[in-house]
Formats: sequence, structure tokens, C-alpha cells
Amino acid sequence: MTTLSTHAFTVRRAEGNIIESAELPPCGQFIGGAFVPGILGRRMDVVNPATGAVIAQVEEGSAADVDVAVQAAVSAQPGWARNTPRRRSEVLLAIADRIALHAELFARLEAANTGKPMLVARADVDQTVDVFRFMAGALRSTTSMAASDFVDDHLSIILREPLGVIGVVTPWNYPLLMAAWKLAPILAAGNACVLKPSEQTPLSTLKLAELIADLLPSGLVNIVTGYGPTVGARLAEHPAINMIALTGSVGSGKAVARAAAESLKRVHLELGGKAPVVVMQDADLRAAAAGVRYAGYWNSGQECGAACRVLVHASVATEFIELLVQEVSTYRVGEPTAGDDIELGPVVSRAHFERVLAHLAKAEAQGAHAAIGGKAIPGEGFFIEPTVLVDVPVGADCTHEEIFGP
Repeated sequence: MTTLSTHAFTVRRAEGNIIESAELPPCGQFIGGAFVPGILGRRMDVVNPATGAVIAQVEEGSAADVDVAVQAAVSAQPGWARNTPRRRSEVLLAIADRIALHAELFARLEAANTGKPMLVARADVDQTVDVFRFMAGALRSTTSMAASDFVDDHLSIILREPLGVIGVVTPWNYPLLMAAWKLAPILAAGNACVLKPSEQTPLSTLKLAELIADLLPSGLVNIVTGYGPTVGARLAEHPAINMIALTGSVGSGKAVARAAAESLKRVHLELGGKAPVVVMQDADLRAAAAGVRYAGYWNSGQECGAACRVLVHASVATEFIELLVQEVSTYRVGEPTAGDDIELGPVVSRAHFERVLAHLAKAEAQGAHAAIGGKAIPGEGFFIEPTVLVDVPVGADCTHEEIFGP
């Protein structure tokens, strides 16, 4: 039996507002280069997970909103595709510069909407800028197979052409960065886009649309906020969308793939994971524990690549657990602006908070123990203690299901 830590975590609170109302983006649907009301006339709350308070309301989108956005994209795409790689590259560089100019605003907006510590939010914005700059260069250096006569008297060539209109569904764990991962290559290749951000974290994507609207042809990029079973499903099935790209859960990926199959559109899926770390008997245990501290808990463990499963050689397991618990006990938990040293924020929503706690309860019921953490931190917001589960039985659900928490 592993010795359990009695370390108690507390939440450091911030003073003042992280974002002012004047800094919020317009909360309409961004279609045809402008923010417009949704057809349903209903709105969804956007919540600050560090406090549980509503910080904005955005439009609840419908299939009809998607149809209007797709038509705008269909109209805009051919003109954009006729631009040379040089021209498209210049626009992507201008987008990168615009984001960089407003980097601190984007970081605060992202932190307010997701609960990320500022150091995590700033890293996301920095990578977002880099993604657009990278794709600006990549689109000018594409290569293809050489033209040749592979069959007698027949010249064979490969000509790269844009697909057309791409549907995109982005997740709540990296809202701005995941939008950039999709938008930058889509625009670089000469395509148009209709993007649905997570209904929980739409604010930075809407702000991006607001700040780059003057850099792009109207209708080239469209943002439709709403729920997955409505807006996401329509994107996946829409006959005028040539490809659907989703970052999300395995269940969402299966639903998108099924819907896309009807029209045989291309599908790009980035789904969940259960990333293992293997620690052998000759490992540098201190370095391994420090590495898991970073890789397992970054962004409160809410990422598909989180180092959330550690397989340790029996001969060094006790020592490694002690070192890892020691590492995890040093985490500073708090609201995003409670200090530059804050490393761990809340999970994204009440529903996810309850889901993670249910996973922890199930793990304990199946024989695992929390060597440190293992429960909610009292107070407002959706904070969960950074946790190390030990004595985990083979086949326990926590060994193969993605918990997506700290």
C-alpha cells in the first residue's frame, strides 16, 4: 500500500476583472464578413470557470445559420483561390501580426473563458502567431512529384488545387490555438471556411474574426456558434462542404465520420488519447517525475497528449511515486490573474468538473487510491486538486478512459 499525502491545496483568488465588457467580441454569428443575429434568436451563456459567473452570451446557432454561412463561403472561395501563393502568404503574415499586436488581450480573453493560468494562455497566443507565420512560409514551398511519361505517349502531372469550403469544429481546451491550426492551412491552400467553436469557449475565436475581418474577403471565414448536435452535425453533412475537420472526443469524431460518409467528403479527426509514460529501473527518477509534473498537468490535464498514465518498473515504483507526489505538491493553484506563478487553473465547466470527480470516485471504488489530491477544492469555480492515483488495478477504467483533468 502506498503512503498517502495529506497536503491540502487552496485556490489563490484575484482582485478585479480579468476582462472588461468593452473588450469582449461582438457575440453574433460572423457570416459574410459581418456579425449578424442568429436565426433562432436564442443565446447561450459563456461562463468563467474560475468563478462560475456568466461573462457573455453568444448566439445559439441553427442548421439554417450554417446554410447561410456555407453559401457565403462558396461565393468567396474562388476569388481567394485565384490569389498567388505570395498574396495568400502576405495575408497570413498580416493576420499573425494582428494577433501579435493584441496578444495580451487575446491571452486575457482566453484565460477568462477557459480558466487557464496566464502563462498557459500567453503560450497559446504565442503559438497561434507562429502557426500563421509557419503556414505563410509553407504555402510558398509546396512540392509535388515531377511530371513525366509514366505510360507511353501520356504526360502525367499532379496539380494541387484547393478543396473548396472546409467545415471546422474546434474544442474548448485550446480554443484560439486550435482555430489557428485549422484556419492557417485552410487559407494557405486557397480554401474558405465555416468554423464552429466550442459553445463553452467561443470568445477568442469571435475576437479573432472581429480583428482580422478587414484582412480577408467577406465570407471567406465564417464563425457559427452553437451546439455540436445542431451546428456541428450540419457542417458534417452539408453537401457543399468539401471536407470536415474536428478536434474533439472519440464520440464526436464517430458522429462526424458517419455524417460525412453520406457525401463522401474528406474527414480530418484529432481525437482523444491516453498517453503513457514508461519509467524503467535505470531511469533518472527525479527527471522523470519533473517531466510528468509538467506533461501531465499542463492546462489542468485537459489535452489529448497529457501524460496521464505512468507505467513504472516495480523495482523503482515506490521511490518514483514519492518523487512525483513531492513534485505535484508544489503546484500553485489559482485564478488566472492571481499571480504570474499560478500554474494550475480550474477545469472548463461545471459539467466537466462533475465528470472528472465521477472518474475519481469510480477509480477509488475500483481499488485505486489518491496519493495526493483526489477531490474538489472548496469555494467558487471548478477547481480540482492535482491528483496522483496509485495502486491502480489492471483494467480499472482510469487506465484506459480519458479523464481529461489534473
